[in-house]
Amino acid sequence: MADFNLNILGCGSALPTTRHLPTSQVIDLRDKLYMIDCGEGTQLQMRRMRIRFNRLNHIFISHLHGDHCFGLPGLLSTLGLLGRTASITIHAVQEIENYMKPVLDVFCKNLPFEVKFNFIDPYKHALVMEDRSVSVFSIPLKHRIPTCGFLFVEKPREAHIIREMVDFYQIPVRKLKDIKQGDDYITEEGEVVPNSRLTRPATPPKKYAYCSDTAFNPDIIPLIEGVDLLYHEATFGEDEKIRAKETFHSTAAQAAEIALRAKAKKLVIGHYSARYDDLSVLKEEADRVFPDTILGLESMILPV
Repeated sequence: MADFNLNILGCGSALPTTRHLPTSQVIDLRDKLYMIDCGEGTQLQMRRMRIRFNRLNHIFISHLHGDHCFGLPGLLSTLGLLGRTASITIHAVQEIENYMKPVLDVFCKNLPFEVKFNFIDPYKHALVMEDRSVSVFSIPLKHRIPTCGFLFVEKPREAHIIREMVDFYQIPVRKLKDIKQGDDYITEEGEVVPNSRLTRPATPPKKYAYCSDTAFNPDIIPLIEGVDLLYHEATFGEDEKIRAKETFHSTAAQAAEIALRAKAKKLVIGHYSARYDDLSVLKEEADRVFPDTILGLESMILPV
């Protein structure tokens, strides 16, 4: 079972290249999969990375530019061919229906599962989805069309049982769940064994923030402060800073500045412009501001 991993399926931008695929990521958390954006080639990358299609139940779309959502119809069709019956939920701005409904009606009429839509207000920081493992919040971004990022906040884990103490006090298996959740144990003789003697503290919950596509936007800093891993687009280098501003994108140095101010533990950059054959210039620019920068690449798996 994965602890909390980020799988990078694609980290290119709008113009196709032979070096990078359009944007898509998969969060693997406690044996559940959560997809973020679904550019062309996403399902092929899932095959290459041996990501199991049947574990995917939620897809989060940041905005309706093709390099972030053109892979959706093919993926849904493939899920149908694989015999999926459980519903799948697409979290996106309301306009997603204008794109997906006609496609579903024409190409995916007889899917054996329901495609649900959960509409997001891209201008608000709000809870989008939660289950027993994670809470997902929207992050309003600054782009040419309504766009939001996503903050994944892991739910607290249960405490770790100290096996030697369980054996010493001969604690029945039926009591272990309550002890993991903080209860003391009372022996048959009436002795109260404090929970602190029976457990070790749980691993602290982790946070992952996904910010793409966006102009440099310090307003998001309070929303992502202290995250364990930040993904921030870095479409351009400083040589194209004016172009970045015109197109509402960020430079690698600006992405690093956001990570620095937000006190992120690590930064991974991506969404590279097709003009960069050599990404080392982007990495060097980011490193000068925030040394804990990772150059995102296809097929990369990063622990959060």
